Amino acid sequence: MDLINILWLFFLITAIQPVIRQRLLESARQRLISKIEKKRGSRVILMVHRQETMSLLGFPIMRYININDSEEVIRAIHMTDPDMPVDLILHTPGGLVLASYQIAYAIKRHKGKVTVFVPHYAMSGGTLIALAADEIVMGEHAVLGPVDPQIGEYPAASLAKVVKEKPLAELDDRTLIYADIGQKALNQLKRQVLTLLADKYPPEKAEEIATVLSEGRWTHDYPITYEEAKALGLHVSTEMPPEVYQLMSLYRQPVRQQPTVEYIPIPRHRKVSEKG
Repeated sequence: MDLINILWLFFLITAIQPVIRQRLLESARQRLISKIEKKRGSRVILMVHRQETMSLLGFPIMRYININDSEEVIRAIHMTDPDMPVDLILHTPGGLVLASYQIAYAIKRHKGKVTVFVPHYAMSGGTLIALAADEIVMGEHAVLGPVDPQIGEYPAASLAKVVKEKPLAELDDRTLIYADIGQKALNQLKRQVLTLLADKYPPEKAEEIATVLSEGRWTHDYPITYEEAKALGLHVSTEMPPEVYQLMSLYRQPVRQQPTVEYIPIPRHRKVSEKG
């Protein structure tokens, strides 16, 4: 075999290797999803958003909840028997309110029990979806987040606050318009949260949860731990099936040239010395 043929063979193998690896990874995920479904007698749906990197230029691409996600999740729910439990695994920084609420509303209307699993984090729109579930299962170190709306680059609550604290004569028309939109967004989102919480919590508790999560009490990226979610009154637990973590390991972040976290990927257990 001459050098040119060897080079062509090398480039061909290099080109198809990522495709084969991706197919094997997808197959492994499907087998594990099937295993979880058989074990729990449920329909398993995953919504996993990772930061991706363009292969040539290296620019990060942030993934978030969009209309395509809502269409796919709703399609999966429609393909599920109304009385069958649904297990939704979430790993997301949030996204569009429209898409998030569509998913949440579809979950609320499902007759079977809906459990949302949050192995690592489900912020903003992810939390909005989780609120519609009958139960939220959080990893030991997992977090949720506030659902207060954002208007462009600004928190809606902060825009509404400006109008209340400064004389109108000192504010320009753009700020006043933003503040008006911000107040409407706050009212709308609180009403949506109350709709999702209805029939799951007493009216007073639902009002409290909706207010705390939507009023802009914290910054939008504030991490709500399991302990805080429990104290708030949410239906949360930490009984995370080990298969969920195994499944998340099959959704690896795209590898950069230099890894930022590295370890020997085998379990480590402290040895207990025998006495006597």
